[in-house]
Amino acid sequence: MSEIHETTLELDLNALGHNYRYIKSKLNPETAIMGVVKAGGYGSDSVEIARELDTLGVEYLAVAYTREGVELRDHDIQTPIMVLHPLPHHFKTIIDRCLEPSLYSFETLKDFVAQARKMKQKRYPVHLKFNTGLNRLGFQQDDLSEIKALIVSEPSIEVRSVFSHLAATEDKNQRHFTLEQIEQFEQMANYLESSLPNAPRRHILNTSGVLNYPQSQFDMVRCGIGLYGFGNDPEFDQNFKPVASLKTIISQIHHLKPGESVGYNRGYVADKPTRSATLPLGHADGIFRAFGQGKGWVTIGGEKAPILGNVCMDMIMVDVSNINCETGDTVIVFGENPNLVQLAESIDTIPYELLTAISGRVIRKLVRN
Repeated sequence: MSEIHETTLELDLNALGHNYRYIKSKLNPETAIMGVVKAGGYGSDSVEIARELDTLGVEYLAVAYTREGVELRDHDIQTPIMVLHPLPHHFKTIIDRCLEPSLYSFETLKDFVAQARKMKQKRYPVHLKFNTGLNRLGFQQDDLSEIKALIVSEPSIEVRSVFSHLAATEDKNQRHFTLEQIEQFEQMANYLESSLPNAPRRHILNTSGVLNYPQSQFDMVRCGIGLYGFGNDPEFDQNFKPVASLKTIISQIHHLKPGESVGYNRGYVADKPTRSATLPLGHADGIFRAFGQGKGWVTIGGEKAPILGNVCMDMIMVDVSNINCETGDTVIVFGENPNLVQLAESIDTIPYELLTAISGRVIRKLVRN
């Protein structure tokens, strides 16, 4: 175990490589991978994750917002980057920084064409998003004839890909709905493509889609959570390796007498002699208050230490009555034990939420385990 001196999120780049290769093994050789590095690389470090994915051979990167793409360009990431949710206010910046927008409505399409013309662009790469049932963003099937009329002879842009987003690829009970989405997407793509001078890439599968619907991988897949080590199903989780491990140290140990309490609002009152350890992280670091009152736990020397009382902004206290430990010892908040799936289930949430909640003040450290 690597030595730490403060709360640290360790990012295992070898685990990232393992996950990338596992996903690649599920694809046809010619199928491209778009690596999703939005939200700071799912709470890790978008720049370092993007660099490693580039080394591994990813063909595209995806971010949610323009400024996330700008950050990657500022760090000399040259891989093509799609912006999944661009806003018209940022279209000039998108062109200036060679980012590629996902256009999802007539307003965004018309506004981007106007900006591309103003900046004298020729065949600037764009991506068109179709709404096939998720009902967040995207063109409807009834929009296609008007889209075609607008873009078929427009020299300022070129459609590099068409895509949609599946709503429930991890839910076997929604298989019929998912197959309907895939069929609708294929119909929409065929209709639009018939009039385009080029054949844009098609992509609709996320991580769970790759694992459950590999027959619909088309030309490219968009993978996020799988790259970071999770398959949204116990059957698949065992094939992935978590990239992020959150570790901290023991700051102080207290010996509580019966009747003494711990933390705000006396959230825990000892009913027997209790040994508590204070750790330097709290809800400002992404450890939700919902983990308090023993719902969450950490491990120290491989032993389970439940959280005592309420989670504070900058600290949590854990029960180490039966653990041989001392000030300065390393604490595993999540990683292999406990793993993020277990913690998420303990407060009825999902690993995505816990990963992306880790705050910027937590040190990031690259490792190759």
